[in-house]
Amino acid sequence: MGNAIRLTGAARLVHDESMTIGSMMNAKTMDNKPEKGIIRHIPNALTVGRLFLTLIFLGMILYAPKLEQDKPAAFLMGAFILFVVAGLTDIVDGYLARKYEVTSRFGRTVDPLADKILVCGTFFCFAMVAQPRLAGFGFSETTLHVIRWGTAVILFAREVAVQTLRHIAESHGVNFGAVVYGKIKMFLQSFGIGTVLIGWAFVSRPWGDWFTLVTYFLMVVATVLSGIQALRRVRH
Repeated sequence: MGNAIRLTGAARLVHDESMTIGSMMNAKTMDNKPEKGIIRHIPNALTVGRLFLTLIFLGMILYAPKLEQDKPAAFLMGAFILFVVAGLTDIVDGYLARKYEVTSRFGRTVDPLADKILVCGTFFCFAMVAQPRLAGFGFSETTLHVIRWGTAVILFAREVAVQTLRHIAESHGVNFGAVVYGKIKMFLQSFGIGTVLIGWAFVSRPWGDWFTLVTYFLMVVATVLSGIQALRRVRH
């Protein structure tokens, strides 16, 4: 009987020590994990910040033609820097959301919307202020209007169509993540915006006009192909 009691006591001691060690290990593991209380709000804060930067950026594009002839260059370079910063916030908020697993419904909805407002809004603003000029080609004003407004409308129509298809696909449980044409499209759109701003800020050169026109063409092609690819994914 005494031996049994001693064995039971020893077993309890071993159990208690195991529980203590386990608790210490769990506490250490929790200490190594980043505190999500603050981090969880950073991606959404960056998204909201990008929306404000976008509005300022678009306002700068619309205001630039009102400046005196010798002033737009520095102003437009400031707009270009603002565009780059807005793009970087998109990269950073996505990285933080994935790394710390703090994605939210707000982020999934507003983040892509902010991207579309930035890109589509920029090309509509370019069309409103008659940019790019493409003076080296001798195009008529009608042709230039078609190029500028046509590009903006195609980009906008693609985004509306893809968002609709995404909603349909996800409502049926189909994954509708980013694909290669969509990534190429986004890169060319961002590159095209930078090209127009730099060409506008400084005196346009014939090679610069060619560069801008080719970028626009590739951008429209990638936009259309990404839309077709999205349609095929839904149909299959």
